[in-house]
Amino acid sequence: MVLAGPSGAGKSRLAERSGLPVLRLDDFYRSAGDPALPVIATGPNLGIVDWDHPDSWLPEDALAAIDQLCAAGRAEVPVYDIARSDRTGSHVLDLGGSPLFVAEGIFAADVVAACRERGLLAAALCVTQRPVITFARRLHRDLREHRKPPLVLLRRGLALMRDQRRVVARAVAAGCEPLTGDQGLRRIRAMS
Repeated sequence: MVLAGPSGAGKSRLAERSGLPVLRLDDFYRSAGDPALPVIATGPNLGIVDWDHPDSWLPEDALAAIDQLCAAGRAEVPVYDIARSDRTGSHVLDLGGSPLFVAEGIFAADVVAACRERGLLAAALCVTQRPVITFARRLHRDLREHRKPPLVLLRRGLALMRDQRRVVARAVAAGCEPLTGDQGLRRIRAMS
């Protein structure tokens, strides 16, 4: 099951509440210093890495992990530290016999088509809520976790708030069903 949505919309919380094993797609980001990382070219965030651009992560690595989990029920996956912008190791994700798992992250919509083509997709959901609530939750989380300097988090958060409707529309166009966290939990429980 793929769980997409804007940063701060509640994907990770919903994944935890589902009780299913979770593959954190945000652990497949590129490391800082990777020359392929996209950089913001305009506005107040000019010159910083655009971590919300699809080119900032490694979709083929994420798909390989999904394939492995579906085929073998376990896979070695990276551990990524967002504050350090780097992988800090890896761990084995074992499904423990569960027929379903949640693959969640801000780029989750980018794997929907490939998962569907490979016959690996149980459902594709997009968690969404009012942009101001997403902004507040994201800012609170990012400040608490010291993800980036506060001014960067504030400026980036405002830009993401303005862009939220486009992110949700993109996920829906990729085949995700838009819903709130509570609606998503009911949908997941009905499938489990």
